[in-house]
Amino acid sequence: MRAGLRTLGLGAALAGIGCGTPESAADSGLDAPSALPMPVANNAVAALETSAGWSVFSFLGIDSTRLWSGVTTASFRWDVGSPAWQVIEPPPGPGRLAATAQAFGGRIYLFGGYTVAEDGAEQSVPQVDILDPETGRWTRAAPMPVPVDDAVSGVWRDSLIYLVSGWHDSDNVAAVQIYDPVRDTWAQGTPIPGPPVFGHAGGIAGDAIVYIDGARVQAEPRTFVLEASSWLGRIDPGDPTRIVWERLPDHPGPGLYRAAALGVGSRILFAGGSDNPYNYNGIGYDGRRAEPWAGAFAFDLTTESWITVDAPPTSSMDHRGIVIAGGRAFIVGGMTAGQRVTDRVTEISLRE
Repeated sequence: MRAGLRTLGLGAALAGIGCGTPESAADSGLDAPSALPMPVANNAVAALETSAGWSVFSFLGIDSTRLWSGVTTASFRWDVGSPAWQVIEPPPGPGRLAATAQAFGGRIYLFGGYTVAEDGAEQSVPQVDILDPETGRWTRAAPMPVPVDDAVSGVWRDSLIYLVSGWHDSDNVAAVQIYDPVRDTWAQGTPIPGPPVFGHAGGIAGDAIVYIDGARVQAEPRTFVLEASSWLGRIDPGDPTRIVWERLPDHPGPGLYRAAALGVGSRILFAGGSDNPYNYNGIGYDGRRAEPWAGAFAFDLTTESWITVDAPPTSSMDHRGIVIAGGRAFIVGGMTAGQRVTDRVTEISLRE
C-alpha cells in the first residue's frame, strides 16, 4: 500500500465524476442552496433524480436545543434550483439520531438510528423505511438483523447496500450487514478487523469500502475515546459477503468523529468532523466542548494515496454524509463552531 500524500483542489478530488474545479454558486450562475426550514444536525441525507429533477432530502436529527426533547422526526426535500425546501411526511416512528440513508432504484432507504429518553436512555432502532419520492409515501422493509446507529453506509454496484460497524444499544459491533433492496433480504459480510466504532465516516467507491476513525469503547473507566485509524475493505464481486480488509496509513489531519463523507468515482471524500468524540449535545465524553475541524481530504483508490483537498467554506461537524445532486455537492445542516446547530446548506459547486 502506498502512503503518498498529494494536494489537489476539491474539484480535482472529485474528478471521478467528471467534474472540474470548484466554484461558488454565484460564479457559476446557479442558484445558491436555500437554508433548511429549521436548524438540524445528525440528520440522515440522500439525493436522487426525481420527476422534478435532482432532489436532496434530510431526515430526522436534533434541533437547536441540543436536548433529548429536541430529537426530531422533521424531514425535508429540496428540488435543486427551487427557492425553498419543502416539509415532507416524516418516516414512521419516533424521532431519532444517527440514522443513515441511501438512494437506490428511485427510492430512499433509511436505516436505523437511536432514540433518546428523558432519563438519557438510548435505544438502537431496527427499522428500515423506504420513501417513494414521487408519492411521498413510506413503506417498511425487512428490519436490520442487528439494529445499529452511527454506522457507515454505501451502495455497491447499484445492487447492495452495506452498513459497516456502528453502535447497538450498549456497545459497538464489528458487523458488516448487507441489504439487498430487490429481494428485501439481509446477509452478513466479513466483519471489520479493527476496533468496532460509532460515528466513523466513509463510503463505497468501485469495489472498495473505506472508513476512518470514530469512537470506541474504553473499558476502565468505561467511556468513549477517539479511534484514529483508517481501513480499506475490498469487496469480492464473486461473493459480495467476502471483504478483504487492510489497515491504511493515517489520513491527513486529526482523527475525526462524525465527519461528512461520500464515495464517488474512484475516491472517497471526507470533510469536517471533530477530533473530540461527543454526545448528541456537542459536549465531549471528556467534558470538553467539541469543535469542528476545518479541513477535507480524499482517498484515491487508483493511486492508493491520501489527497488533501480544499476545505468547505464553513467548518462543521455532526454529519451523516455528503450528497451529490446533478454535479453539485452539499453538506446539509450539522453543528458549526460553539456547538451551534445550523440550518445552513454548504455547497461545493462543481463545473464540467
